[in-house]
Amino acid sequence: MLNIALPKGRLGEKVYSMFDRAGFPCPALMENSRKLIFDNEKAGVRYFWVKPSDVAIYVERGAADIGVAGKDILLEYRPEVYELLDLNVGKCRMAVAAPESFRDRPDRTLRVATKFSRIARDFYSSRGRDIDIIHLNGSIEIAPILGLSDVIVDIVETGTTLRENHLEVIETIVPISARLIANKSGFKFKTEQIEQLTEEIRKEVEEA
Repeated sequence: MLNIALPKGRLGEKVYSMFDRAGFPCPALMENSRKLIFDNEKAGVRYFWVKPSDVAIYVERGAADIGVAGKDILLEYRPEVYELLDLNVGKCRMAVAAPESFRDRPDRTLRVATKFSRIARDFYSSRGRDIDIIHLNGSIEIAPILGLSDVIVDIVETGTTLRENHLEVIETIVPISARLIANKSGFKFKTEQIEQLTEEIRKEVEEA
């Protein structure tokens, strides 16, 4: 059995439909129940739902052989996993946003509010820019409005929330999408199964 960690929510449901079409179905997964683990012995798969930010942990620690995690999580936490495939769904971008009136002053330390401290630090380090990271866990957009930060680094999908708060994207750091990842040890022992699944999923991605 391949143990597969899927992110809860709309992205997970969209990804599961790709697995289903690729020949790895588990109809019970979409039933309205409180179950978290679903087996299909005939297809050789066991799925389970986890919080999106936890998928990489389950895969890295070997509780799951493969899983689906956002590129943002992989860049921020750098789990020891193999990145097998860009699924080309859950597309958005990691960006720097600021108030519409913002003007950068290179002579001052830039205050950056973000959930993604490592990504922000790496980005500005590559620019040689002196920054002060303010790590927040929610409502990042409010930080520059209240004067807590000069800019924010966050995931941007449509930009609606930014516009409603009079913020704008001033720079894109990296495009983000869902990635198929594998446990390194599990890959050695289940190479054929994982490669077969990856190839079938790749066909689904290319046909989408």
